[in-house]
Amino acid sequence: MAELSIAVLNGRGDVVCRTEGKEEIRIVHQGKYEPGDTIIFTTDEVPAFYIIRVDGAMDEAYVYLTQERVEYPIPFEQENPFQAERISYSPGAFIGERHYITMRRARIQENENYRNLAANVMDQQDDKGCYPHVHANAQTQGPIASLFAPRNVIDGVLANTCHWPWPFQSWGIDQRADAEITVEFGRPVDVEELRLTTRADFPHDSWWVQGTVSFSDGSSEQVKLDKLAEPQAFPIRRNGITWVKVGQLIKADDPSVFPALTQIEVFGRNSDR
Repeated sequence: MAELSIAVLNGRGDVVCRTEGKEEIRIVHQGKYEPGDTIIFTTDEVPAFYIIRVDGAMDEAYVYLTQERVEYPIPFEQENPFQAERISYSPGAFIGERHYITMRRARIQENENYRNLAANVMDQQDDKGCYPHVHANAQTQGPIASLFAPRNVIDGVLANTCHWPWPFQSWGIDQRADAEITVEFGRPVDVEELRLTTRADFPHDSWWVQGTVSFSDGSSEQVKLDKLAEPQAFPIRRNGITWVKVGQLIKADDPSVFPALTQIEVFGRNSDR
Protein backbone atom coordinates (compact mmCIF):
# COMPACT_ATOMS: atom_id res chain seq x y z
CA MET A 1 0.00 0.00 0.00
CA ALA A 2 1.25 3.46 -0.90
CA GLU A 3 2.46 5.69 1.93
CA LEU A 4 1.08 9.18 1.24
CA SER A 5 1.50 12.60 2.80
CA ILE A 6 0.18 16.12 2.30
CA ALA A 7 1.92 19.11 3.86
CA VAL A 8 1.51 22.87 3.63
CA LEU A 9 4.80 24.76 3.95
CA ASN A 10 5.23 28.48 4.45
CA GLY A 11 7.71 30.67 2.60
CA ARG A 12 10.47 29.79 5.08
CA GLY A 13 9.99 26.07 4.53
CA ASP A 14 8.28 25.48 7.90
CA VAL A 15 5.47 22.92 8.05
CA VAL A 16 2.17 24.70 8.71
CA CYS A 17 0.09 21.52 8.69
CA ARG A 18 0.62 17.92 7.63
CA THR A 19 -1.13 14.57 7.37
CA GLU A 20 -0.03 11.11 6.27
CA GLY A 21 -1.56 7.71 5.71
CA LYS A 22 -2.00 4.81 3.32
CA GLU A 23 -3.79 4.85 -0.04
CA GLU A 24 -6.16 7.76 0.72
CA ILE A 25 -5.67 10.91 2.80
CA ARG A 26 -7.24 14.34 3.27
CA ILE A 27 -6.48 17.47 5.22
CA VAL A 28 -8.22 20.74 6.08
CA HIS A 29 -5.72 23.56 6.33
CA GLN A 30 -7.08 26.06 8.84
CA GLY A 31 -5.72 29.49 8.05
CA LYS A 32 -5.26 32.03 5.31
CA TYR A 33 -2.60 31.27 2.71
CA GLU A 34 0.37 33.62 2.68
CA PRO A 35 2.77 34.43 -0.17
CA GLY A 36 5.33 31.66 -0.50
CA ASP A 37 3.04 28.90 0.80
CA THR A 38 3.37 25.59 -1.02
CA ILE A 39 1.45 22.30 -0.89
CA ILE A 40 3.69 19.21 -0.94
CA PHE A 41 2.30 15.83 -2.02
CA THR A 42 4.47 12.73 -1.48
CA THR A 43 4.17 9.02 -2.16
CA ASP A 44 6.53 6.06 -1.97
CA GLU A 45 5.01 4.32 -5.01
CA VAL A 46 5.81 5.66 -8.49
CA PRO A 47 5.11 5.50 -11.33
CA ALA A 48 1.43 5.22 -10.50
CA PHE A 49 -1.95 6.92 -10.96
CA TYR A 50 -3.35 9.23 -8.28
CA ILE A 51 -6.38 11.44 -7.70
CA ILE A 52 -5.41 14.81 -6.19
CA ARG A 53 -7.48 17.82 -5.21
CA VAL A 54 -5.35 20.90 -4.51
CA ASP A 55 -8.30 23.04 -3.39
CA GLY A 56 -11.95 22.56 -2.52
CA ALA A 57 -12.95 25.04 -5.25
CA MET A 58 -11.18 22.99 -7.96
CA ASP A 59 -11.90 19.66 -9.61
CA GLU A 60 -9.97 16.55 -8.73
CA ALA A 61 -7.01 15.82 -11.02
CA TYR A 62 -6.37 12.30 -12.33
CA VAL A 63 -2.60 12.28 -12.66
CA TYR A 64 0.26 9.92 -13.41
CA LEU A 65 3.14 10.54 -11.02
CA THR A 66 6.69 9.58 -11.97
CA GLN A 67 8.32 11.38 -9.03
CA GLU A 68 7.68 10.81 -5.34
CA ARG A 69 7.25 14.51 -4.53
CA VAL A 70 5.01 17.12 -6.17
CA GLU A 71 5.27 20.77 -5.14
CA TYR A 72 2.31 23.07 -5.77
CA PRO A 73 3.00 26.76 -4.99
CA ILE A 74 -0.14 28.70 -4.11
CA PRO A 75 -0.94 31.28 -6.83
CA PHE A 76 -1.37 34.81 -5.50
CA GLU A 77 -2.82 38.13 -6.44
CA GLN A 78 -0.68 41.25 -6.57
CA GLU A 79 -1.75 44.83 -5.88
CA ASN A 80 -2.93 45.09 -9.47
CA PRO A 81 -5.41 42.18 -9.94
CA PHE A 82 -4.58 42.08 -13.64
CA GLN A 83 -1.01 41.07 -12.74
CA ALA A 84 -2.19 38.18 -10.62
CA GLU A 85 -0.92 34.65 -10.97
CA ARG A 86 -4.39 33.43 -10.02
CA ILE A 87 -6.38 35.40 -12.59
CA SER A 88 -6.86 32.13 -14.51
CA TYR A 89 -8.23 30.31 -11.42
CA SER A 90 -11.70 30.39 -9.92
CA PRO A 91 -12.13 33.44 -7.64
CA GLY A 92 -13.03 31.00 -4.86
CA ALA A 93 -9.83 28.95 -5.06
CA PHE A 94 -7.15 29.31 -2.35
CA ILE A 95 -9.21 32.00 -0.60
CA GLY A 96 -10.47 32.10 2.99
CA GLU A 97 -9.57 30.33 6.22
CA ARG A 98 -10.32 26.67 5.36
CA HIS A 99 -8.76 24.69 2.52
CA TYR A 100 -9.71 21.11 1.63
CA ILE A 101 -6.88 19.06 0.08
CA THR A 102 -6.98 15.34 -0.82
CA MET A 103 -4.82 12.61 -2.33
CA ARG A 104 -5.47 8.94 -3.06
CA ARG A 105 -4.37 6.11 -5.28
CA ALA A 106 -6.56 5.77 -8.35
CA ARG A 107 -8.73 2.66 -8.42
CA ILE A 108 -8.24 -0.08 -11.00
CA GLN A 109 -11.58 0.75 -12.64
CA GLU A 110 -10.57 4.41 -12.97
CA ASN A 111 -7.35 3.44 -14.71
CA GLU A 112 -9.31 1.39 -17.24
CA ASN A 113 -11.93 4.08 -18.00
CA TYR A 114 -12.38 5.88 -21.30
CA ARG A 115 -11.58 9.50 -20.44
CA ASN A 116 -10.09 12.79 -21.51
CA LEU A 117 -6.46 11.78 -21.20
CA ALA A 118 -5.23 15.38 -21.49
CA ALA A 119 -7.10 16.81 -18.50
CA ASN A 120 -5.05 18.03 -15.54
CA VAL A 121 -6.42 20.99 -13.60
CA MET A 122 -3.30 21.05 -11.39
CA ASP A 123 -0.75 21.30 -14.21
CA GLN A 124 2.00 23.87 -13.72
CA GLN A 125 4.30 25.58 -16.19
CA ASP A 126 7.58 24.01 -15.08
CA ASP A 127 6.16 20.83 -13.61
CA LYS A 128 7.88 17.52 -14.25
CA GLY A 129 6.83 14.18 -12.91
CA CYS A 130 3.08 14.96 -12.80
CA TYR A 131 1.19 14.14 -16.01
CA PRO A 132 -0.58 15.13 -18.21
CA HIS A 133 1.66 18.16 -18.72
CA VAL A 134 1.44 20.79 -21.44
CA HIS A 135 4.08 23.13 -22.86
CA ALA A 136 4.31 25.48 -25.84
CA ASN A 137 6.87 27.51 -27.77
CA ALA A 138 4.79 30.68 -27.52
CA GLN A 139 2.65 32.55 -25.00
CA THR A 140 1.07 35.98 -25.01
CA GLN A 141 3.06 38.16 -22.62
CA GLY A 142 2.22 41.23 -20.57
CA PRO A 143 0.63 41.94 -17.20
CA ILE A 144 -1.96 39.16 -17.54
CA ALA A 145 0.30 36.51 -19.09
CA SER A 146 -1.04 33.74 -16.84
CA LEU A 147 -4.45 34.19 -18.48
CA PHE A 148 -2.86 32.94 -21.72
CA ALA A 149 -0.61 30.18 -20.32
CA PRO A 150 -0.40 26.73 -21.94
CA ARG A 151 -1.76 25.05 -18.77
CA ASN A 152 -5.14 26.67 -19.44
CA VAL A 153 -5.89 24.31 -22.35
CA ILE A 154 -6.02 21.22 -20.10
CA ASP A 155 -7.80 22.67 -17.06
CA GLY A 156 -11.23 21.36 -18.11
CA VAL A 157 -12.82 24.81 -18.52
CA LEU A 158 -14.44 25.32 -21.95
CA ALA A 159 -15.90 28.83 -21.57
CA ASN A 160 -14.68 30.65 -24.69
CA THR A 161 -16.92 33.60 -25.58
CA CYS A 162 -14.71 36.20 -23.89
CA HIS A 163 -10.95 36.62 -23.47
CA TRP A 164 -10.57 37.53 -19.78
CA PRO A 165 -10.67 36.82 -16.84
CA TRP A 166 -11.59 33.34 -15.41
CA PRO A 167 -13.37 31.27 -16.70
CA PHE A 168 -12.25 32.58 -20.10
CA GLN A 169 -8.55 31.66 -19.82
CA SER A 170 -6.91 30.29 -22.95
CA TRP A 171 -3.58 29.71 -24.67
CA GLY A 172 -2.52 32.91 -26.43
CA ILE A 173 0.18 32.58 -29.11
CA ASP A 174 1.67 36.11 -28.99
CA GLN A 175 0.93 36.42 -32.74
CA ARG A 176 3.54 33.75 -33.52
CA ALA A 177 3.04 32.09 -36.93
CA ASP A 178 5.07 29.06 -35.77
CA ALA A 179 3.17 28.54 -32.49
CA GLU A 180 2.73 24.94 -31.36
CA ILE A 181 1.58 23.27 -28.17
CA THR A 182 2.34 19.78 -26.83
CA VAL A 183 0.53 17.58 -24.32
CA GLU A 184 2.72 14.95 -22.68
CA PHE A 185 0.98 11.97 -21.10
CA GLY A 186 4.00 10.52 -19.28
CA ARG A 187 3.05 6.97 -20.33
CA PRO A 188 1.64 5.22 -23.43
CA VAL A 189 -2.02 5.90 -24.18
CA ASP A 190 -4.47 4.77 -26.85
CA VAL A 191 -6.26 7.69 -28.50
CA GLU A 192 -9.63 7.60 -30.26
CA GLU A 193 -10.68 11.24 -30.58
CA LEU A 194 -9.21 14.73 -30.44
CA ARG A 195 -11.32 17.78 -29.61
CA LEU A 196 -10.15 21.37 -30.02
CA THR A 197 -12.10 24.31 -28.62
CA THR A 198 -10.91 27.63 -30.01
CA ARG A 199 -11.63 30.93 -28.34
CA ALA A 200 -14.69 32.57 -29.87
CA ASP A 201 -14.81 36.15 -28.64
CA PHE A 202 -15.74 37.46 -32.09
CA PRO A 203 -14.94 39.98 -33.53
CA HIS A 204 -12.06 40.46 -31.06
CA ASP A 205 -10.81 36.97 -31.96
CA SER A 206 -9.77 35.40 -35.20
CA TRP A 207 -9.61 31.62 -35.69
CA TRP A 208 -7.55 28.97 -37.41
CA VAL A 209 -8.70 27.22 -40.56
CA GLN A 210 -6.14 24.40 -40.41
CA GLY A 211 -3.65 22.76 -38.10
CA THR A 212 -1.39 19.73 -38.00
CA VAL A 213 -1.61 17.17 -35.22
CA SER A 214 1.62 15.23 -34.63
CA PHE A 215 2.21 12.20 -32.42
CA SER A 216 5.14 10.59 -30.62
CA ASP A 217 5.11 7.68 -33.10
CA GLY A 218 6.21 10.06 -35.88
CA SER A 219 2.83 10.25 -37.60
CA SER A 220 0.74 13.37 -38.21
CA GLU A 221 -2.61 14.46 -39.63
CA GLN A 222 -4.03 17.73 -40.87
CA VAL A 223 -7.28 18.96 -39.35
CA LYS A 224 -9.65 21.57 -40.76
CA LEU A 225 -11.11 24.11 -38.34
CA ASP A 226 -14.14 26.39 -38.59
CA LYS A 227 -15.32 29.61 -36.97
CA LEU A 228 -17.18 27.89 -34.13
CA ALA A 229 -17.67 28.29 -30.39
CA GLU A 230 -18.37 24.56 -29.98
CA PRO A 231 -15.66 21.91 -29.54
CA GLN A 232 -14.48 20.56 -32.91
CA ALA A 233 -13.99 16.79 -32.84
CA PHE A 234 -11.63 14.68 -34.97
CA PRO A 235 -11.71 10.85 -34.96
CA ILE A 236 -7.96 10.26 -34.76
CA ARG A 237 -6.81 6.82 -33.63
CA ARG A 238 -3.30 6.12 -32.34
CA ASN A 239 -2.07 3.42 -29.95
CA GLY A 240 0.81 3.57 -27.53
CA ILE A 241 1.61 7.27 -27.98
CA THR A 242 3.21 9.38 -25.24
CA TRP A 243 2.53 12.89 -26.55
CA VAL A 244 0.45 14.85 -29.03
CA LYS A 245 1.34 18.20 -30.59
CA VAL A 246 -0.86 20.77 -32.35
CA GLY A 247 1.02 23.11 -34.67
CA GLN A 248 1.39 24.52 -38.19
CA LEU A 249 -1.68 26.61 -37.44
CA ILE A 250 -3.06 28.65 -40.33
CA LYS A 251 -5.04 31.74 -39.35
CA ALA A 252 -8.22 32.74 -41.13
CA ASP A 253 -8.15 35.70 -43.49
CA ASP A 254 -9.65 37.97 -40.87
CA PRO A 255 -8.70 41.45 -39.53
CA SER A 256 -8.21 40.19 -35.98
CA VAL A 257 -4.71 39.04 -35.02
CA PHE A 258 -5.87 37.11 -31.95
CA PRO A 259 -6.62 33.43 -32.55
CA ALA A 260 -6.41 31.45 -29.31
CA LEU A 261 -7.04 27.95 -28.03
CA THR A 262 -9.34 27.34 -25.06
CA GLN A 263 -9.07 23.58 -24.64
CA ILE A 264 -7.41 20.41 -25.95
CA GLU A 265 -9.21 17.18 -25.16
CA VAL A 266 -7.75 13.80 -26.07
CA PHE A 267 -10.16 10.93 -25.50
CA GLY A 268 -9.08 7.33 -25.09
CA ARG A 269 -7.64 4.91 -22.53
CA ASN A 270 -4.39 4.09 -20.83
CA SER A 271 -2.46 1.70 -23.04
CA ASP A 272 -1.70 -1.90 -22.08
CA ARG A 273 1.73 -1.52 -23.67
